[in-house]
Amino acid sequence: MTIIDKVAWLRLEDGKVLGARSRGKDTCYLPGGKREPGESDTETLVREIAEELTVSIDPAGAVHAGTFEAPAHGKDSGTTVRMTCYTADYEGTLAPSSEIEELIWLGYADRERVSAVTRLVFDELHGAGLLR
Repeated sequence: MTIIDKVAWLRLEDGKVLGARSRGKDTCYLPGGKREPGESDTETLVREIAEELTVSIDPAGAVHAGTFEAPAHGKDSGTTVRMTCYTADYEGTLAPSSEIEELIWLGYADRERVSAVTRLVFDELHGAGLLR
């Protein structure tokens, strides 16, 4: 089995979660990405969010919100994504950058628009009354 190690930013506002859609894709993901060799979770989070969303994450305030595993979207059978999620404050203005075409605030009704691993996050947030 192949595991894709991803760190994601879980940003909730008004009962919705921030999602990102890459150019040419129709599925939404939580912003974040793959760890570079030797990077910690927070280093990955800060780098990826700066690249994708043009904002600065406060690494000191990053809080682990859960780790989720599911089959990787669009990959061969036997490929799993392990997504470690963090909440954190940010500075700056959110804007799509790099491979990100669109930022979108997603509610639980948008569950079918997201990857399998993100659906697990949606289910947990909805069950806790945080995602409407």
